[in-house]
Amino acid sequence: MYLRLNSDESAIKDIFHSFFESECSIERVRLSQHAGFDTRAWERLIETGAPGMCLPEQIGGGGAPLTTGAIVADLVGEFIAPLPFIEHLVASRLLASLAPDHDLIPALISGENIISLTLQPTKDDHAKLVPAGTIADAVIACKGNDLVLASGKDTASLLRNTADLPLAHRTLNGAETIASGNEAMESFSRARSEWQALMAVALTGLGRKAVDIGVSYAKERYQFGVLIGSFQGLQHGFASTITGVEGSHFLSNRAVSALENDSDLGDKLAGMAFLFASEAALNASATSLQYHGGYGFAEEYDIQLFYRRAKGWPLQLGDPGVEYQRIANLCLPSGKVA
Repeated sequence: MYLRLNSDESAIKDIFHSFFESECSIERVRLSQHAGFDTRAWERLIETGAPGMCLPEQIGGGGAPLTTGAIVADLVGEFIAPLPFIEHLVASRLLASLAPDHDLIPALISGENIISLTLQPTKDDHAKLVPAGTIADAVIACKGNDLVLASGKDTASLLRNTADLPLAHRTLNGAETIASGNEAMESFSRARSEWQALMAVALTGLGRKAVDIGVSYAKERYQFGVLIGSFQGLQHGFASTITGVEGSHFLSNRAVSALENDSDLGDKLAGMAFLFASEAALNASATSLQYHGGYGFAEEYDIQLFYRRAKGWPLQLGDPGVEYQRIANLCLPSGKVA
């Protein structure tokens, strides 16, 4: 695994960085807070081919590896973009792996339709806290040993949340079964791991940007007649937080690489990267917010937007304690963890 981008990857990053600068400025993010989604930005993202970039070429996709999707995911985090790129990419790949001839595939590749997947356990015919649940045209859910696809717009209302995400409960009435048994469970587990790894990458981008915001503020803010950036306490805090963020950069990219290469470690690394990046991003944004003083809590300052997303994005998966226990069960001998 190499962390340095090659020339082609650097070009891709430059292209999408320009896109996010133009379409997901902090002003646009603020305007999208109540919906959790920027329709115009998604329409422009369609023009880049990003919605289908990591789907197989034989079905009309871009054929790009998951590592290319991670380049975009990093920028989603850096710009806290109100776009369901990660959910759409992961759920599209899941459907394409199980039903490549499905009628919905062309619309997912083009981005005309948005698809998501459930991360929380389903109960009866209801999926709880579905990422992009208010805007998704289709949702893949795990019901027992079956994977089902609920197509069509839902009337679910937005669930208000601290991260301004378009979360909603979705009904699975009349959902189509697309796979069953061990194959279905393995495919869903793989998609879940891809979501974790890409979200870890996005949280890394968020954490890095949060530190940048804090450092920029420390270079401008005077207290006691000097710049607060000259205080060693702040310098140590920034050094500590960026070290954690860079650690999450390494681990998240290793997880994406392992999944791309079908390594047996992919599932473990994805979970580890997700948990580590969640803590690193929250620590980075919380530290920068604290160094803003009382201004950090004011809505006029951008750092609170990053802090709230660092808190809310990981909770889409559920209780972090459950994920820690799952990783422990994967890593330790059977019976060692309850």
